[in-house]
Amino acid sequence: MARVTVEDCIEKVPNRFELVLLAAKRAREISAGASLKVSRDNDKNPVVALREISQETLSLDAIRESIIKGMQRNLFIEEDESELDEEIQEVIKEEEHPFSLGNDTTDFLVEDALEEVDESEDDDEGDDNSPEDDEA
Repeated sequence: MARVTVEDCIEKVPNRFELVLLAAKRAREISAGASLKVSRDNDKNPVVALREISQETLSLDAIRESIIKGMQRNLFIEEDESELDEEIQEVIKEEEHPFSLGNDTTDFLVEDALEEVDESEDDDEGDDNSPEDDEA
């Protein structure tokens, strides 16, 4: 059988970038042991994948979905939002969150940080006549 060309596949998948993604994904599936939809004819996996795309022997939508799922980092679990809001409110009430309003720990940390900033500004003002400036 004649080798497949990109022009044969562009008719099925008009975007060249998408074609590359689909063919690469299918070639990896073939390498992992997926069954072939066309005969191999001594071709390598990317060529077989392109031949499958040009002959429309596989579902391009299924490959698109598998690409999307492969790139997702977070799993989205649908839950009732009102239940989640109630659970979050319970956790906040049960634990003393350090950044909640009215917490003495937060006030102490802010005051301590402000004192450190004031001290460092005082130290910087006294360094105007440092010995390094005299040498330069």
